[in-house]
Amino acid sequence: MAEQPKPLTTIGVATFLDVGNPPIDLLRVQPGIPIDDAYEQVSVLLSYIRHLVREGDMEDDHKLLGAADYLSALAKALMNDIEIAKNRLHYMYGVSW
Repeated sequence: MAEQPKPLTTIGVATFLDVGNPPIDLLRVQPGIPIDDAYEQVSVLLSYIRHLVREGDMEDDHKLLGAADYLSALAKALMNDIEIAKNRLHYMYGVSW
């Protein structure tokens, strides 16, 4: 019987929210999150970002726009980590995901 392949997971190298001088990464994507779950969270984040940007723009509310900016950094880090994991799989094993 063939062994089931392990699901592709985040690798935990993508960081976001730089603080200080010189800048230090405050937060990092956790390793070991299944890619499908990470994609789902990116989708949820993007819907929240869209709402915050739309409302922030209509109401001229800079707090909403600032919150959207933070969530955008999180969504970008998740996507970067997913892509890095997929690229490593491709380069190590020649597998396309």
